[in-house]
Amino acid sequence: MDEKKAAEYRERSRSAFDAQAATYDTGMEGAHARSLYPHVAEEVRRAVAGLVAPRLLDLGCGTGALAERVLGEVPDARVTCVDLSLRMAEVARARLGGGAKVLLGSSERLPFRDGSFDAAWCNDSFHHYPDPERAAFQVWRVLVPGGTLVIGDTWQPAPARALMNAWLPRSHEGDVRIYSERELRVILGTWFSDVTWRRVGMTACVAVARK
Repeated sequence: MDEKKAAEYRERSRSAFDAQAATYDTGMEGAHARSLYPHVAEEVRRAVAGLVAPRLLDLGCGTGALAERVLGEVPDARVTCVDLSLRMAEVARARLGGGAKVLLGSSERLPFRDGSFDAAWCNDSFHHYPDPERAAFQVWRVLVPGGTLVIGDTWQPAPARALMNAWLPRSHEGDVRIYSERELRVILGTWFSDVTWRRVGMTACVAVARK
């Protein structure tokens, strides 16, 4: 995807999530993401079990609700959150207070040094990235050796996925593509040495990638 088109997708996402920020935690627009919270939080908890004060990165943090849940399960964690939407970032800062650092930015251009985090997660956000391969590399880069990326995302069986992917360019919410298991394994497997994938319910999946 050329950069002009990618910028259009990012702007659609930013605008849509700015508009949804006030109601995302209770409205239908955030229901799919909320259904994945326990699955993603459990994988993150498992990934950092035994580490003291693990450094965690939340990509596309939204309102900070999932970061709050992770902090409840890993209370000594040092959490950094990144989101493209100013309104979402504002809600996350208000929710998390001093419990996490919340930054405005893109997952495709992470402003962190190599090896800055022990684990990262991305919930219901990966399908919005115009350049998923770059995003995967960026997360791989900022993780320590042995670090883990957890992705919770939308999923559909092949016929429905083909129809939805044909329609997504017309979406006003910046959705780029719903990935098959194989596609997600290929994107992550370019950088990560071990990738697992499982379906969650009828319309979601969780992938775990280890550096």
